[in-house]
Amino acid sequence: MEKKRFIVELGSGIDLHGMDVTKAACRAVRDAIGRSCLCGLVEILDRPGFEGVSIDVTIACPFPEQVDSVKVLAELPVGTCNLHTVQGGMIAQGLCVPSFGENCSSILMANAAITVFVDMPGQKSDGRSGRSNHDR
Repeated sequence: MEKKRFIVELGSGIDLHGMDVTKAACRAVRDAIGRSCLCGLVEILDRPGFEGVSIDVTIACPFPEQVDSVKVLAELPVGTCNLHTVQGGMIAQGLCVPSFGENCSSILMANAAITVFVDMPGQKSDGRSGRSNHDR
C-alpha cells in the first residue's frame, strides 16, 4: 500500500490565563478539524469505517516538551494518529484576572498542522502507482 495525502488542515489555539500548552494544543487541533469534513473517504474511497487512515499532527508551541500527547491525540476521532511537537507558537502579554489565579497575565498560543493520509493500493497492470504529471 502507498500512503497518499488526503487533506492538510491548519488551526490555532490559545490559553488566555493559565499558560497551559496542552490546552492550547488541544484547541488548535479542534480548530483545524472543525473546518474539515472527510466525506470523500466514505463517498469516493468507500471507507465507511475509515480503514487505512492515518493522521500526522504537528504542534508548534512554546515549551513543546510539556505537551500531553495523549490528551492532544484524543481530540482526533478517527485514524491511527502520530504527534510531533516543535518549538513555535507565541506568548503575548495579556491581562491577569486575580480570580483566575496568580501570575496569569500571559497568553499562550499553539499552532497545529494536521495531515490525513490514506493507504492506496498501487496499480497492478503497468507497475505504476498513482498519476504522473502527464495525467494532470
